[in-house]
Amino acid sequence: MSDITLSELGELLLECVGAPEEGMAFEGEDALDTPFLEFGYDSLALLQVTSVINRKYGVTLDDDAVAEAETPRMLLKMVAAAPKAGAVR
Repeated sequence: MSDITLSELGELLLECVGAPEEGMAFEGEDALDTPFLEFGYDSLALLQVTSVINRKYGVTLDDDAVAEAETPRMLLKMVAAAPKAGAVR
């Protein structure tokens, strides 16, 4: 789907804003379509993690579009479609 996987997204969220709600996990097909709010992540958390994604993966994401990404699948699609700059790995 993109240069970033669901698992990597989960790791980045953990690093940036902490663990998801108890009992929630970023794994499996169901997690792709589970709203971020059910994981306990709000739009501010998404903006924090997209800042890291911008730097680490060299993609430019529009803050307004990211705020509308309700699920991991939607955010991963945005990352896959985003213009690439020079990634810093």
